Amino acid sequence: MKNFFDEFKKFISRGNVVDMAVGVIVGSAFTAIVNSLVKDVVTPFISVLTGGADFTQMKYVITPAVGETPEVAILYGNFIQAIINFLIIAFVVFCMVKLINNMRAKLEKQKEEAPAAPPKPSDEVLLLTEIRDLLKKKDK
Repeated sequence: MKNFFDEFKKFISRGNVVDMAVGVIVGSAFTAIVNSLVKDVVTPFISVLTGGADFTQMKYVITPAVGETPEVAILYGNFIQAIINFLIIAFVVFCMVKLINNMRAKLEKQKEEAPAAPPKPSDEVLLLTEIRDLLKKKDK
């Protein structure tokens, strides 16, 4: 049993597991932002363009409700909304990846343009320089 917990501890403390956990948490927060963008910004704009249509209310009723029996309907509006959500998420992720790639390219270009520091002199050269300086002092 101790080996099991030791193995679990080793697994959970690996860097990639922690990175994945951070990614999931940030992804959840990002999803909330994108959902708000779609619901609160894009959908009203599209609703204006479509004359006030609310996609989530669009449906094709196969059999209407009768008494206690609920209606049977195909909710194609939810599907349309899911497609819109997907396209917006894909676009935002594309823009973020493009921005990150541009920043990386600029950083790499700066590294290439930066002059390389001169190599540090070897121990022998340092010793000879010290001897030279001592001889110069002795001659004065």
